[in-house]
Amino acid sequence: MTDFLVKKFIKNPDNIEDSKVRQSYGSLSSGVGLVCNILLFLIKYIMGTLSGSISIVSDAFNNLSDSGGCIVTFLGYKMASKPADKDHPFGHGRVEYLTSLILSAIIVIVGFELFKSSAGKIMNPEPVKFSIIVLASLIISICVKLWMSVFNMKLGKKINSGVMTATAEDSRNDVIATSATVIALISSLFTDFPIDGIMGVIVSLFILKTGFDIIRDTVDDLIGKPVQPEIIEKIKNSIISDSDIIDIHDLVIHNYGVTKMIGSCHIEIRSDMSFQDVHEIADRTERRIYSELNIMMTIHTDPVDIDDEQTKKYKAVVKDIISSMNQGFSIHDFRMVSCENHKNLIFDITVPYECKISNDKIQHFIDKKLEEYDGKYYTIITFDREYC
Repeated sequence: MTDFLVKKFIKNPDNIEDSKVRQSYGSLSSGVGLVCNILLFLIKYIMGTLSGSISIVSDAFNNLSDSGGCIVTFLGYKMASKPADKDHPFGHGRVEYLTSLILSAIIVIVGFELFKSSAGKIMNPEPVKFSIIVLASLIISICVKLWMSVFNMKLGKKINSGVMTATAEDSRNDVIATSATVIALISSLFTDFPIDGIMGVIVSLFILKTGFDIIRDTVDDLIGKPVQPEIIEKIKNSIISDSDIIDIHDLVIHNYGVTKMIGSCHIEIRSDMSFQDVHEIADRTERRIYSELNIMMTIHTDPVDIDDEQTKKYKAVVKDIISSMNQGFSIHDFRMVSCENHKNLIFDITVPYECKISNDKIQHFIDKKLEEYDGKYYTIITFDREYC
């Protein structure tokens, strides 16, 4: 069914980097969700009122809030698809993250309201009227919401959308909430114990946890977290596929939405190449990455003397020294500059975030080991962090 709806309502569904295509996916998800949730709200509200079940009525309003979420999703994708302008030169892709944040806030509010009503039901229990019709309507609701969860999860994975993932999680919560309601309804045949309220409290806590988890993930996107490792791997593989490029480092990627990424990096080039050749290598690499991955790159070139035996020797010495510290350090931009009575070893060292050793102590350790090896060599070190 999902594939049928995608083919029916979305043009060029595989072109997921196109903001208009993403908007079409958002419209499809919103439209399907709106229709399903309004129908479920009407069915559950009527049946909950007839049976006197607070959990059924609460579940009905949960579906109504989901309808509002569908409208938020539709507006969010519409705004995210707007092209770049003077005030937003990097486009509006991050609106997707704000939409996900709004949806997760709705989930938290629903969970809190369900918790309050369920707690009240425990304190002041009321009899639940069992009805086969009510039971059937709840089972239908479970089936519909289960399909909606799978539907939105497929779309979310297809276009890498946190919004649709949040929508799928919300539908899954509804499946669990309605299943709990079914248990409470059947239990009413055998006991007057307030199972209805207890199940409502349990479900509300689960819904609250899901909402806060989505908020945490979305806030991470807004603050700025590293892009997916597979994207980093694709960038590195694309760059080093050029035989003129020796290595890559200082890779930084800024995410302005799922379809808008801007980055920079340093590439090492033979120092004996002409300026024009070096420029052409950087230029064609930028074009290739944009063509393959739709990422705008700015590339800085570092000249490397790969033929000087002394440089290679002391680079190996420094590598051995930092390896002995067992901290996951790496070095780049290594070069050697001769002075009158000594030589400077100039390089950058990348320090993992989990390393607790200060930069001064790291440099002191390296300098001490070098002095033991040869007292005529001194270090000039730039300390880096890995951003990807």
